[in-house]
Amino acid sequence: MNDKELKIAVVGAGGMGTVHISNYAHIPGCKVVAVCDAAETARLKAGEIGAAVYNDLDEMPAREEIDVIDVCTPTWLHKKHVMTALEAGRHVICEKPAALCKRDAAEMFGLAREKGLQLHIAHVVQYAPETKVLRELVESGEYGRVLDGEFLRLSGAPRWARDGWLFDKDRSGLLPFDLHIHDLDLIVSLFGEPETVGWTSCGNKDAEYKEHYRFSYGYKDMNIVAEAAWYNADFPFTATWRVYFEKAVVVNNGKTVTAYSSGHEPRVFDTEEKIKIPTGINVPPTGIFLAELSDFVGKIRRGGSGDNRERCILSVLGILEKIQ
Repeated sequence: MNDKELKIAVVGAGGMGTVHISNYAHIPGCKVVAVCDAAETARLKAGEIGAAVYNDLDEMPAREEIDVIDVCTPTWLHKKHVMTALEAGRHVICEKPAALCKRDAAEMFGLAREKGLQLHIAHVVQYAPETKVLRELVESGEYGRVLDGEFLRLSGAPRWARDGWLFDKDRSGLLPFDLHIHDLDLIVSLFGEPETVGWTSCGNKDAEYKEHYRFSYGYKDMNIVAEAAWYNADFPFTATWRVYFEKAVVVNNGKTVTAYSSGHEPRVFDTEEKIKIPTGINVPPTGIFLAELSDFVGKIRRGGSGDNRERCILSVLGILEKIQ
């Protein structure tokens, strides 16, 4: 597969599907050859890139030469679409979360192993330059061990979601599975599974979901807290973190990452992205989706086993299942 063009089909051409399609155009040796989505907007998008259009995922692999199926459908459809793609013998890339429970995700990874295929779950925050800085500092011990951390991910309620599916617990898992999962996945990947999990939540009495959460994750000799919100307000999207090491406080304020230590000038890390691709959604131009999809494509080309993050992903889903 190293030398041939990688043919990709995208299932679900909404916001994230459009992001993925746009970014594949920047990856050499990749071509989106089919789109599976019944919406008229999907037909228009497919026409722009010369891709075939299907309404039925069962029909598409039988009629098209496809190497990878990229699932960008709403969360409650992930398991069904991933299992169909794997049964059809295709490698799979799937938007986060993998599923709405740990058991379903384990079945998905299990089928991928059984079929000798790769399954990659798109947790894009893992590819952010700010994440790279934090991971290197944690792993190198340059500032000593971590004592405390705070992760915030806040926004107004996502009223832009088509037919409001994000506000339906059975279809989205609500705020914990859709928003907080980004930070929890980062936390678990950096520090392992927490020994204790606690949370508080609140919301308007007429809301059918909790609008704000505070989370507490307990580790031996380390505390990690987080906040996540879908405010009933036009609140700007905010994604920040602050980590206290033994010898420095490192802050990501959403624009820069700075280390503050005793007796030294603040150290500002280079997190400027070299490539920024427009997303077409409520996310400014960025290179993180390109980095993510390039990594997945590279692993599929090289062959071998699937997502080496399976254990972390299953751990995260197991934690989220506990949160109400």
